[in-house]
Amino acid sequence: MRRRQEAQHPPPVRWASHDSRPETDARPRVETDAERWLKFLKDGEHLNPEHLPEWMQHPIMRQAMSILSRFSEKERDYHRYQSRQEALRVQRTIQRVLDEARAATEAERQAKEAERQAKEAARAGEQAAREGEQAALAEVARLKALLEQQKDG
Repeated sequence: MRRRQEAQHPPPVRWASHDSRPETDARPRVETDAERWLKFLKDGEHLNPEHLPEWMQHPIMRQAMSILSRFSEKERDYHRYQSRQEALRVQRTIQRVLDEARAATEAERQAKEAERQAKEAARAGEQAAREGEQAALAEVARLKALLEQQKDG
């Protein structure tokens, strides 16, 4: 019934502060608790808790806005927590990749060092074999010279 009455009457007129012409208020008026709750449920997320409109100046509406604000804070806290957890996961992943890269680099360095030592040992073995061969040849030459001396002598 009230809706029919509002439909028959034009919206209220307010005067703009900057000129003398009337300005039509296009916003629907909120008068009953049911209208207040419907508007709150529809537009509550867009309300500024610091500057609530006139229709929200009812104690139950301020309490509802306070609860909505706490939900928003909890949601922000939850998102901050999730962001921290994601940052920690990324950090652990980066650290694991770095550790694996360091381990691979160290394994490669150790393999190269082992290869270098093996080559050095092989060269040392070849050198020792050459020296042993030269020593054996020198001994053979000494023994031949000794035999020659005994034959001559």
